[in-house]
Amino acid sequence: MKELLAVQGGKPVRKNFLPYGQQWIGKDDIKAIVKTLKSEYLTTGPKISEFEEEIANYVGAKYAIVFSSGTAALHAACFAAEIKEEDEVITTPMTFVATANSILYQGGKPVFADIDRRTYNIDPKDINAKITKKTKAIIPVSFTGQPVDLEEIINSAKRNNILVIEDGSHSLGANYKDKKVGTIADMTVFSFHPVKNITTGEGGAVTTNSKVLYQKLLLFRTHGITRDKNLINNSQEPWYYEQLELGFNYRITDIQCAMGISQLRKIDWFINRRKKIANKYNEAFKDNELLSVPYQEDNCFSSWHLYIIQLNLNKLKVGRKEIFEALRAENIGVNVHYIPVYYHPYYNKIGYYKGICPNAEFIYDRIITLPLFPKMKNRDVRDVIESVIKVLEYFKKH
Repeated sequence: MKELLAVQGGKPVRKNFLPYGQQWIGKDDIKAIVKTLKSEYLTTGPKISEFEEEIANYVGAKYAIVFSSGTAALHAACFAAEIKEEDEVITTPMTFVATANSILYQGGKPVFADIDRRTYNIDPKDINAKITKKTKAIIPVSFTGQPVDLEEIINSAKRNNILVIEDGSHSLGANYKDKKVGTIADMTVFSFHPVKNITTGEGGAVTTNSKVLYQKLLLFRTHGITRDKNLINNSQEPWYYEQLELGFNYRITDIQCAMGISQLRKIDWFINRRKKIANKYNEAFKDNELLSVPYQEDNCFSSWHLYIIQLNLNKLKVGRKEIFEALRAENIGVNVHYIPVYYHPYYNKIGYYKGICPNAEFIYDRIITLPLFPKMKNRDVRDVIESVIKVLEYFKKH
């Protein structure tokens, strides 16, 4: 007789709820924050440029510009790309809404290209099919931490004289063909939200090798204002500054950057721990006919921001919703990443509809995100594995 599931009144595998993601704040991070709190600067101080230099050096880019959030960084990248009304920008529906929203903020139009069913990343072939004379940029997402096929996408962009803005919010520390994500696309955006590979609480960054894009990003972050004597019209008075563009207050604080510098020193350890957990999942589930483990390209090194399983619904008596609820009842904090962007009511209101990316929709109906973060103990990993097997075996068709 099968063991009764917790959702049916049985005993859960865990006593305490395990979230799908969580930050790791160490004594070194706290010490760095306290030191900055006691310094002369809380914001717009030396820790900003220090953090930017650390990020640029880590990924191998010439420039890094930090922002108040990953969303702000995406918005800034779209501004720097000069996206405006009537411009089309191709992106993936399998992402958080901020990716597409950043296009709308600039008056542009998101054009959704379908995904590859193996990697869940945007399909370069569908990008090519959707490039028009109005296409201004491509924003691919390195989903879950696995780098998107940048070489193919960049070649398409060059042929059509358009920019590539990689949304690398999941992929700080990942490698694509032996190069770190962050130095390959025209601009790469990172996020430092608490569930990401390093955190500043909230925060983001854009890396680029272009001085022109760098200067535009700097302007946009601070109201469009500059004190650079090489850029302003009147440089006689020492106090003088000018607003050259309509920018935003997207500044990050020295407090956050001090934390980011400390976190960045541990990123390789964080990623290695994530990889070890992912490998434990892969080993436990590799022969399980009820699910598929994440497919990984040979030429990439994932930063393993997310671990997503795909359910084989043909072999299960229930749908994804019932599996999700059963795992939550076992105190496993599963999640779903993501609801396709154009499913949301706002996007329906502005003319998008279901059916435009069938691969993304097929995958969305079947995926569940399992907990994965460096702070997880081996016991936590075993609990996740035990719960997944317990729930899927219970609902297996015979």
